[in-house]
Amino acid sequence: MNMLSPKKTKFRKQFKGRIHGTAKGNFELNYGSYGLKALEPERVTSRQIESARKAITRYLKRAGRMWIRIFPDVPVSKKPAEIRMGKGKGSTEYWACRVKPGRIMFEVDGVPIDDAKKAMSLAAAKLPIKCKFVERNI
Repeated sequence: MNMLSPKKTKFRKQFKGRIHGTAKGNFELNYGSYGLKALEPERVTSRQIESARKAITRYLKRAGRMWIRIFPDVPVSKKPAEIRMGKGKGSTEYWACRVKPGRIMFEVDGVPIDDAKKAMSLAAAKLPIKCKFVERNI
């Protein structure tokens, strides 16, 4: 199972930070005719992205084309269970992507709208945020 993660980073650990405001880029469909748009700010892990991707490809039976528009580039660290406080920050446990409201996360093309809608709703169920199905206005 090859989940998304950066090959190389400048620093091993990052601050948690807060996710403010709305997406300032990637809020319109660039590749496909249909997409899944985030409506809430949240960290989406590489596992969640992968399971949403699987849900879409399984439902569409590999018809059409799919694009993943988010990439997990934030290392999330965690200390082991039952360890006392102190002794520094924990080691990187998983990778996550900070998603702002309005961000397009997945796009599909080359499939009927009903199939795209169903596939996106299955993907949305795998994600920790409320999402909206969007289509290209012609």
